[in-house]
Amino acid sequence: MSKNENNITSLDQFKDKHFGEMGTPSRAEFEDGYENFKIGALIHEARLEKGLTQAQLAEKVGTTKSYISKIENNIKEVRLSTLKKIVELGLGGEIELSIKL
Repeated sequence: MSKNENNITSLDQFKDKHFGEMGTPSRAEFEDGYENFKIGALIHEARLEKGLTQAQLAEKVGTTKSYISKIENNIKEVRLSTLKKIVELGLGGEIELSIKL
């Protein structure tokens, strides 16, 4: 993809320039970090939609407000088993996983 007449850079071009092309170690590290950020943002958004505070969600899941905050703010990575508890027990939802090869 190339720049258009307005000299706008696409997101992929930006990532290629600043984090390397797909398949490079620096790009992989960036993409992994983004996925963790996205999980935290999704939990935050769902929690707000349910009208829950971090403390209320933590109590439902059996963890601490601090831990929920760290996940939502991308400070701590969440384990799959904990994510499942947060989504199912805390938020009343379900997780859908897929593997792409």
